[in-house]
Amino acid sequence: MKLLTTCVAAAALIGFSFAAQAETRVTYKSAKTSSSYYQMAVQIAEAMKEASNGDIIVTVEESQGSVQNVMEAAVRPGNYVFTTPPVLVKLAKDGKAMFEKRANPKFGEIRALFPIPSLTMHFVVGEDAGIESFADLKGKKILIGKGSFGAKEGAKYLKLFGLEGQVELADVELSNAVPALKNGQIDGFVTAGSYPAPNVIEAAAGTGVNVLSLSDEQIAKTKRTKLVIPAGTYAGQEADITTTSLPVVAYATTQMDDETAYAMTKNFWDHKAKMGKGAAWWDGVNADLLSNISGKIHPGALNFYEEAGFPVSDSQR
Repeated sequence: MKLLTTCVAAAALIGFSFAAQAETRVTYKSAKTSSSYYQMAVQIAEAMKEASNGDIIVTVEESQGSVQNVMEAAVRPGNYVFTTPPVLVKLAKDGKAMFEKRANPKFGEIRALFPIPSLTMHFVVGEDAGIESFADLKGKKILIGKGSFGAKEGAKYLKLFGLEGQVELADVELSNAVPALKNGQIDGFVTAGSYPAPNVIEAAAGTGVNVLSLSDEQIAKTKRTKLVIPAGTYAGQEADITTTSLPVVAYATTQMDDETAYAMTKNFWDHKAKMGKGAAWWDGVNADLLSNISGKIHPGALNFYEEAGFPVSDSQR
């Protein structure tokens, strides 16, 4: 009996050992817990666990921003995945801008996995505000917020389009934009996030809004990526909205093995439609967004894209 008990215990230990070896752990550095990008990270973690039958366990970590995410890529070991706009990865590799004094050769080991919803600019105005174009913003009261990407872009666009000093900027927190619009305190607000944006959905349903489109000439001035929000995305939206975006991508480093990178990329695309049922922002992600990736794609992810027939450029290989 003792021998039998010992053998059973040994077998259980061996089984546990194999299970532990089979389990792959990934750290996913995302954004602030209050952001939609943190919610996306949680969805991805759940999708990876389900798709791999528990073999891939993703732990989501809060981040203070994309620059921090890129900086940690130089020091984090193993399966470190993080999200950031591709432009920051390029700046890090080139040692420019905010990375000029923090250059590190390990930035050259960053590799892309898959795109996630882009930061999409929304210029939202009340449907009764008499605003049909950017020129109509003159003399109006607009909320652009403070400190965020959307606030900085909003201020930049007003300057680019000759409206600096001609638009009254409301001193209201962006979190209060919808009630402020409803109460007539402002004529519109600027927000940036994955579409459909929750605050725009709320405003469209409760107040009635228009989201301004940018012309190709205006988009060229912004030097951002063109993005089309399909008609019907928001209540009362009868036509497509042409706007700008800042692409966002999930990255790993060369420390991640090809098998794990392949599995994560395949699981992401296989479960994207299911994730879209829980959050519509995934519906805006498609194979065309791969073109926004500057630099190299991880060889493991590349194996999946080649199998699936996704468009990949020579410079990304």
